[in-house]
Amino acid sequence: MNRLWKITAWAFVALISMQPSVRAQRSMVNESLLQKLQMAEIYVNNLYVEKVDEEKLVEDAIRGMLEKLDPHSSYSTPKEVKAMNEPLEGSFEGIGVQFNMVEDTLMVIQPVTNGPSEKVGIIAGDRIISVNDTAIAGVKMTKEEIMRRLRGPKGTKVKLGIVRMDIKDVLSFTVTRDKIPVKSVDAAYMIRPEVGYIRIGSFGATTHTEFVEAMEKLQGMGMKKLVLDLQENGGGYMQAAVNVANEFLSKGDLIVYTEGRVTGSQRYEAKGNGRFMDGEVVVLVDEYSASAAEIVTGAIQDNDRGFVVGRRTFGKGLVQRPIDLPDGSMIRLTVAHYYTPSGRCIQKPYTKGDKKDYAMDVYNRLKHGELTSIDSIHFADSLKFYTLKQKRLVYGGGGIMPDFFVPLDTTLYTKYHRQLAAKSIILNANLRYVDKYRKKLKAAYPTFEKFKETFEIPQSVTDNIIKEGEKKDIKPQDDDELQRTLPYLKAQMKALVARDLWDMSEYYSIFNERSAIVSKALQVLKAEPEPDSQPLP
Repeated sequence: MNRLWKITAWAFVALISMQPSVRAQRSMVNESLLQKLQMAEIYVNNLYVEKVDEEKLVEDAIRGMLEKLDPHSSYSTPKEVKAMNEPLEGSFEGIGVQFNMVEDTLMVIQPVTNGPSEKVGIIAGDRIISVNDTAIAGVKMTKEEIMRRLRGPKGTKVKLGIVRMDIKDVLSFTVTRDKIPVKSVDAAYMIRPEVGYIRIGSFGATTHTEFVEAMEKLQGMGMKKLVLDLQENGGGYMQAAVNVANEFLSKGDLIVYTEGRVTGSQRYEAKGNGRFMDGEVVVLVDEYSASAAEIVTGAIQDNDRGFVVGRRTFGKGLVQRPIDLPDGSMIRLTVAHYYTPSGRCIQKPYTKGDKKDYAMDVYNRLKHGELTSIDSIHFADSLKFYTLKQKRLVYGGGGIMPDFFVPLDTTLYTKYHRQLAAKSIILNANLRYVDKYRKKLKAAYPTFEKFKETFEIPQSVTDNIIKEGEKKDIKPQDDDELQRTLPYLKAQMKALVARDLWDMSEYYSIFNERSAIVSKALQVLKAEPEPDSQPLP
């Protein structure tokens, strides 16, 4: 019986976790079908012509059941569960450095402020060449293996060998591992007078706390309007999204509701204790904004609390219930749908069992012109909904349609640029430049404001990027493609240098000045002159 525990446990755990009224209906479960499944596993394991991996056999059986349901019901191994939960839980245990690989050597970009590495004297630019006297540089060790060696339980010690510029000998540091925070608010700064900008990368356990801290900081700097950037935000915890939306809405305003066959209907309403219930808000979204990000966006749009700028969101409106299995693995089973306050189902259409077509949805949008031309966007009358207060027209059909459409600029990201980025030529050029000139840059630009206003990437740096590309047979198609690539490349390099000298807020402060979506948001907030607008048809 021991070999059958997983294949049966998932079913019983699922039943036990349900409401009492559901458990009372356990008689509805056809025990002969469960028996059939058990017998199939026994016979395959004992009689098949070749020896089978029983663990994999059981896991494949579980995956086989789930993949015929919907695109988001899934099974995860214990290792996958840990990797999936870590960014959402708000912390992990390790040495506390941001790093990148330069060729085959780990280089510290920044130590985490007040983290264990900073406390012992590790600084930006240091190269970690050994961990507990085992070489990790020059031995072609994978990034995953290096991270495994650096991470460990809080309180444990790890000995690091460090090479530092201008110091001949290898330095030795003993770092006591600790809890390292994982931030989900990527950036927060004043983008214009009285206009704040906050970017949320995902919705995790600490997102609401981080968001409130960012808002209070910006309000202290005079923020009266807010650009809330949820582009490329793949979602996370629903409760974190509800808490963030609550900061903008009046008491009793509906944030989101769910409908499920077994779970019934659940409503989530604002408490009326938000910290930004009056200032103007614009939410930025794109085709990769999903799930929890769509909950916040839909709540703000449907309650006429603010406008949405960008492109239609991903359309992930299926509610998963996590079901933990005894060995640390997990089933995430879809139990309900998300609906915006106006009644729009967030989930885009899908065919059960056809995950390939579902995964190609964004590509198909690009192919059909939805991402690049407003003229390609059409809606059936059945997809029309109205906001709750001002009765503005909004659209269903999966995802959140913006109030103001901003097309994807396919000319901005040239094929040449994409190839340079894919081969890490741009990133490596940035790392080498900052590594070589960090002290001089810090001395020349004591403040970010001076850096942003006056710094330009030297021509020699872009020349070297072009040469490195040529070495890997990456060349522009013609001079026109090169000239279209250079302005964006230089802006990207400047933003990366700012990130390495300061942090992500400074990166976005530079990067956003070239963003059409951000520019449109500022126009909607009347913080910039507005050209011809493109409201949805």
